[in-house]
Amino acid sequence: MSPIIPTLSRQSIVPSLLTTERLILRHWRESDREPFARLNADPQVREFFPRCLTRDESDADVSRIHQSIEERGWGFWAVEVRNGAPFIGFVGLSIPSFRSCVEIGWRLAQEHWGHGYASEAAVASLRFGFEKLTLQEIVAFTVPLNERSIGVMKRIGMTRDPADDFDHPKVEPGHPLRRHVLYRMQRSDWDRLYAPRDARVTNPTWAPARKRHAKTRARAQA
Repeated sequence: MSPIIPTLSRQSIVPSLLTTERLILRHWRESDREPFARLNADPQVREFFPRCLTRDESDADVSRIHQSIEERGWGFWAVEVRNGAPFIGFVGLSIPSFRSCVEIGWRLAQEHWGHGYASEAAVASLRFGFEKLTLQEIVAFTVPLNERSIGVMKRIGMTRDPADDFDHPKVEPGHPLRRHVLYRMQRSDWDRLYAPRDARVTNPTWAPARKRHAKTRARAQA
């Protein structure tokens, strides 16, 4: 099944940034490369990947993600904490090279686990996907042992049918991380769970950068 992505111009869908109560989801900067490389060299962050990444491999990932956002207007956004850490990892939407779907994914530095950041940013990304891109379905997948990520999938309202589980084609046969579980959210699920603007999460917005900068200047002048 092909991903249902409306035919919109890049300009019509691109957000300057997505915001939540605590987070900013934005385009990548050159300064993000170093902390992203540290994140990708952390064995705990990469526990459920075949291996850690070298600096060159991590930089190549940044370049691919950056190019994807440039082409589509959306992707795996860099995440920063408002009035806090300037980069904690990424959260956002992507189209996997091996599967016709739109996925939601996240990868945060270990020191920022346990604060609910992944769930908060994921809801902002889902809102953009369903309400701005008018997608009909968004999926997520990981290995069965990755309880942290599965916990996020469940908390944001995604559900699993074991019949959808699959062997990841980019992981070699026989590797213990080849098998993946797949979670889904349909547009109808989103409307049921979040259309009433559930009080559990702050309503994420896509805000033009010029408005954000004006507010910042106003606070600075106050």
